[in-house]
Amino acid sequence: MADRLRVDVAVLGSGPGGSVTAALCAEAGFQTLLLEEGPDLPLDACRHFSGEEIVRKYRNRGLSLAFGKPSISYMEGCCVGGGSEVNRGLYHRTPAYVLDRWAREYQVDALTPDALAPHFDACEARARVAGLPGRAPPLSQRLGDGGAALGWDSMQAPRLFDYASGRKQSMSETFIPQFRRAGGDLMAGTRALRIARTNRRWRVSAVRDRRPLEIEADGLFVACGAVQTPALLRRSGIRHNVGNSLRFHPMLKAVALFSDAVNRPGDPDPVHQIKAFEPRFGIGCSISSPALLALALGGNPAMRAHIAQASDRMGLYYVQNGSGHARVRCLPGARDPFVSVAHERNELEALYDGLRHLLRALFAAGAEAVQPCLPGLPMLRSAAEMDALPASLPRKSASLSSVHVFASCPMGGNQRITATDSWGRVHGVDGLRIADASLMCGPTIANPQGSVMAIAHRNALHAIERRFA
Repeated sequence: MADRLRVDVAVLGSGPGGSVTAALCAEAGFQTLLLEEGPDLPLDACRHFSGEEIVRKYRNRGLSLAFGKPSISYMEGCCVGGGSEVNRGLYHRTPAYVLDRWAREYQVDALTPDALAPHFDACEARARVAGLPGRAPPLSQRLGDGGAALGWDSMQAPRLFDYASGRKQSMSETFIPQFRRAGGDLMAGTRALRIARTNRRWRVSAVRDRRPLEIEADGLFVACGAVQTPALLRRSGIRHNVGNSLRFHPMLKAVALFSDAVNRPGDPDPVHQIKAFEPRFGIGCSISSPALLALALGGNPAMRAHIAQASDRMGLYYVQNGSGHARVRCLPGARDPFVSVAHERNELEALYDGLRHLLRALFAAGAEAVQPCLPGLPMLRSAAEMDALPASLPRKSASLSSVHVFASCPMGGNQRITATDSWGRVHGVDGLRIADASLMCGPTIANPQGSVMAIAHRNALHAIERRFA
């Protein structure tokens, strides 16, 4: 026999979208249940960006793949707080030109910077968005210096971070405690299998500790992430424009070797970003632990050999854009969905051009050597040696990765290309809403967590005002 629960509102998934939504519903006085497939772990349960964190807090131990030419390896958080627990918390509001395009092409109502401003304000107040106090660490500053030498403006991205306490402002530190204080009930280690509408209520079929669980709710928000949300909907027979438009911010990376230490223990996370070329591509800094350097240089043994003696002089950097158009499909008997990705030539050309710009910036910053993180490509000792690189991105050996996944169930009034209306209500289905990065209509190039939180805040208030109708 299945265990049974009855609540006013169920929210499936506790990442940024789900946590913001659940907190608002609970504070409005609704009996709210927040389900999370992964474990409930404190922020400091393991060292950030460590192998232990990847095993304990990521889906599939960080080894998810969108198959294509080239394929994209992507990471998803799978724990209470979702991706906010494992990312760096870099924060941007959605660029105005992005909102304008979404409003025009997807016919999304009330999606101007002014309309979203109070929702950004509310989320930022709770999550303590802050700029880095003082001078950035050398690894970060080098990218800014290189860009400045070439006449490219850079900026220091704010973060969801409390620099006074040294703690990231993830969902487990902010909106989930707010949800619990409002009387919400969090159930971790619970996987939703299917959803169905019966007798004007939603029924969630789930499993917890290997026991079946049935949940009935008047209102249902699905916030399982941009891959798992369409997978759940498709398993449940809801397929209109669901899982057909998944997008990424795929990255190409490079490692620079400098003459002096840039990568010091205890330094704050790097924050510099070169935004002069957006939306074609954006450039930034990565965490550069020895483990992550080794992972990035898996196909480049010459530079990889320097890690043991010179990791303090090495920095990992990236370029990203909006390449990759993917589909999510469920396979019979498979636990996880199959994700396939195709690329447009001009998008890959832009990404590869971005890599060349990144290499130039690193040499302008004084790098002694730079290694593009693509198998078979040479370690470069000067900008002049860039002429030895292939004329175009080698698709067969390209190693693309992404930590931003979104747009699998886009919102808007244009039902030809959208899965929900402008407020996250699934087309043609009563009482069902999506509340995560799936709703985004395309790439932002900027880090998308701020966009996800503000849109979730906007849509949750809209739902509460209408009592989830």
